[in-house]
Amino acid sequence: MTELLVAFGLVLVLEGLLYALFPGGMKRTMAAALAQPETTIITMGVVAIAIGVLVVWLVKI
Repeated sequence: MTELLVAFGLVLVLEGLLYALFPGGMKRTMAAALAQPETTIITMGVVAIAIGVLVVWLVKI
């Protein structure tokens, strides 16, 4: 459980850095995401999940 909380904290740090360093770019990224069809967003989410599981699996070997 501790590792999960640490991973969540790191995600927040990295995302916060993006918003702090590139606010204009993040606004453009959000606007582009709003223009995408839901199926594209779902596909990207599934791809991100698969990559995340692969990374965790490779690290835990």
